[in-house]
Amino acid sequence: MNKPALAIDLGGTNIKIGLVQSHVIVAQVSLDAHSGSGLQGRLPFIEKAVFNLLVEHNILLSDLAGMGMSVPGIVDSTQKRILSIDRKFGDAPGIDFSAWCDKAFGLKLAMENDARSALIGEWKFGKAQAYDNAVLMTLGTGVGSAAIIQGQLLRGKHFTAGILGGHTIINYNGKDCNCGNKGCVETEASTWCIAGKVKAMEGYTTSKLAEEEKIDFESIFRCAAMGDAVAVKARTESLDVWSACAINLIHAYDPEILLLSGGIMASSETIVPYIEKQVHQHAWTPWGKVKAEAASFPASAALLGAGYLVSNA
Repeated sequence: MNKPALAIDLGGTNIKIGLVQSHVIVAQVSLDAHSGSGLQGRLPFIEKAVFNLLVEHNILLSDLAGMGMSVPGIVDSTQKRILSIDRKFGDAPGIDFSAWCDKAFGLKLAMENDARSALIGEWKFGKAQAYDNAVLMTLGTGVGSAAIIQGQLLRGKHFTAGILGGHTIINYNGKDCNCGNKGCVETEASTWCIAGKVKAMEGYTTSKLAEEEKIDFESIFRCAAMGDAVAVKARTESLDVWSACAINLIHAYDPEILLLSGGIMASSETIVPYIEKQVHQHAWTPWGKVKAEAASFPASAALLGAGYLVSNA
């Protein structure tokens, strides 16, 4: 039987830690990320959580195949370095993760961008298993992407290929993006920008959203379902932005299937049919229609992918 792998998914809100064996997460724990305060100070807490998890499940470090880490940034998967990361864990590019992993656990390290890790999890164990050409789009705090072309994970010379779907331009007169560009997908429809966008809409002060404690996509979709005009407008505009992003990704990478993942996919019953309809109407795919589906493991695919990379990087 294959040895289990230690997998860590660095999220901006939570850090997930799991023991992954093949396609199964046999144990999992999470801790608050406190990502605005950097990552170096969280490493001792990660170490403690790992050892507690191992003790709880009677597993020794020597029983593990290695550690895989999923990271929300541009990652040099060869040198195991974070090259650039946005809005969270600002000190991460200065950390030697291989040295930390070796000192703390005595394990070899595999490291990859979180969207790529999630796509690997779906490709090996989820809805992309039957395909050698697939694209994943993640909808959450930001908008992420990853691509597999003819059975090869797309990385590129500088490790940015495929993962910057959220920074394709869809409104060249749009607002400044944190990446330095203008009118990116993320500036038009992502969790980090949506509250400001909604509050600037005409009619906001008398809308149901003005009564909400927090404006996010959960509240927008919920209020839209109740017929609130501002919420309906915000929902429709966001769906159109994500559809445009999906079409851009399809034109760029020529997939057979588009998988949609991320925290916003709690509203998948609305999001998937809308995006698929737009894709079928507007994507230039003379060979046929790209399938659009919700990912199998929206909450755990990155852990599964990180675990897989330990033995298959």
